[in-house]
Amino acid sequence: MRDLLLNRKPEEWDLTTDATPEVVSRLFPKVVPTGIEFGTVTVLLNDQTFEVTTFRRDERYTDGRHPSAVTYSKSLDEDLSRRDFTINALAYDPLSSEFVDKFAGQEDIIKKLIRTVGDPVQRFSEDGLRSLRACRFAAQLEFEIEKRTFEAIPKTLEITKKVAPERVHDEIVKMLSSGKPSIGFEHMRRSGLLKLFLPELQDTYGVEQPPQYHKYDVYWHSLYSCDAAPADNVPLRLAALLHDIAKPLCKVDYTFYNHDKVGAELTGRILKRLRFSNDDIKKVSLLISSHMFEYTNEWSDAAVRRFMRRVGVLNLPDLFALRRADAKGMEREIGEEYLKELRDRIDRIIKEEHALKISDLKVDGQDVMRELSIPPGPRVGKILEGLLERVLEDPALNQREKLLEMIREF
Repeated sequence: MRDLLLNRKPEEWDLTTDATPEVVSRLFPKVVPTGIEFGTVTVLLNDQTFEVTTFRRDERYTDGRHPSAVTYSKSLDEDLSRRDFTINALAYDPLSSEFVDKFAGQEDIIKKLIRTVGDPVQRFSEDGLRSLRACRFAAQLEFEIEKRTFEAIPKTLEITKKVAPERVHDEIVKMLSSGKPSIGFEHMRRSGLLKLFLPELQDTYGVEQPPQYHKYDVYWHSLYSCDAAPADNVPLRLAALLHDIAKPLCKVDYTFYNHDKVGAELTGRILKRLRFSNDDIKKVSLLISSHMFEYTNEWSDAAVRRFMRRVGVLNLPDLFALRRADAKGMEREIGEEYLKELRDRIDRIIKEEHALKISDLKVDGQDVMRELSIPPGPRVGKILEGLLERVLEDPALNQREKLLEMIREF
């Protein structure tokens, strides 16, 4: 209902009913017991999925995340009263055309407020994830968090500490996919949540940068860079958020030595802690380690090919997008001609089909082992790397007979 009132297309439909899961399962041919312990089943109908949950009341919360037991109810009001925020405690009965709003959720939507149903300390003490969800909804909807609701977050941090990293990961991904992630992360900083889950980002707050280049400290520059990156690309937004994460560790006066390399290593540890996939960790770390590239038209073609090999052709569009987001986070313009010239040279090299990786060579490991009568091992890989280095310098060398001759030289 919240999304409909905001003129947004709902991503999913959540239905609630006084019918028990057993009754719902008899009414539809395809039903999956996705959350049966909490009275939820998923109905598969006309190539769509619908979560159907029985009216319920929650018993006492004992683990800071889930009720110790769930009791079915016949009252919609009782079911809505257990919801987290007023904007989520809305219901519509399509049969009676009745709109149910017992907690002034519509008024909070108009006021653009995130407010808990009932006492906020009690709500956040029941489920530690709710305080993170408040920050995430603020970012997604560009709402403010109501004063008493916000003040309850630092009072319940001990409960929030119990939230599993996987659930924190999910909320951060949703925040990164929102219109302005900076809203959510700033609420996290002010409430103490950022220090709990992303202390490295918290440590960038107040770290000043050279005023001739930067308008903001490292923290605000990172947040604004994140906002500037495309919302549909979570790894890129992560890279924009964390690209300067190591500056506090690398700062000497107004210089941040090797912050790109140190930042890539630090980012790997952060993302592993937050349960991001190995592919995401590899991609984000690569973008951060490469974001300080300084192209000039004095680069030789060999230098461009080495750059392409180091970054990876498929990662180049995201690296350029990161550079643009970085510049916007400084409120500076990056000359598009600067990137266009490099893009044009890269496109020409791709069109000419130059070898950029070992698999592009006209020989392979079997050739190395046969020519030198050596067994499989690290030496084979080192020889192939050496061949590729020479081919990157002079693409004309990527001919089988020339490469076999070079192998014999080894």
